[in-house]
Amino acid sequence: MPADFEALIDGYRRFRETAWAAQRERWRELAEGQNPKVMVIACSDSRVDPSQIFDARPGEIFVVRNVANLVPPFERDSAYHGVSAALEFAVTQLQVQDVVVMGHGFCGGCAAALTGQFDDAGHGEGQFIARWIGMLCAARQAIRARHSELDRAAFLEMEHEGVRLSLANLRTFPFVAEREAAGRLKLHGAWFAIDGGTLHVMDAQSGVFAPA
Repeated sequence: MPADFEALIDGYRRFRETAWAAQRERWRELAEGQNPKVMVIACSDSRVDPSQIFDARPGEIFVVRNVANLVPPFERDSAYHGVSAALEFAVTQLQVQDVVVMGHGFCGGCAAALTGQFDDAGHGEGQFIARWIGMLCAARQAIRARHSELDRAAFLEMEHEGVRLSLANLRTFPFVAEREAAGRLKLHGAWFAIDGGTLHVMDAQSGVFAPA
């Protein structure tokens, strides 16, 4: 086995001997089913594990992770929609009460969207990334117009815009909009600073992020 995978197995053994053993009753409860109240849509980035950041117990949050923590708009077609399917399951079947979109600092997906790193991918390597982060095309144009140089402020703005876009796209799903209007579901935006370990929460009215 590759060394990296061996390290995972070693980690599993430590988990089995410590964390699992310490919460054995909790795991037995979860064997009967899950009942999370919160869904978190986060980036696949290895540095931003929602369970660690929110110090969540097993079974407390339903997590979906993808490049740049994006939610696509609601679409009716025969294509495969992984994020949409997970969202539908969490909202209509698990009936979560909160959905959190969490971006983060130094996001590679947002950076690629802003710089156009994969614009020329065509049908080669990077094609799936290019199509996915293409959801941020309008944000890229607006941010580039405001920033003559793509400095850290520009990248931060794109990371925040990614969260706002995903929240807007969430509301295009009928089952989300209906439940939010009825007060049965709340949507939240957040952004995690990796270097400082600080979570910033978005104000629903102003769209401004501030430390929690």
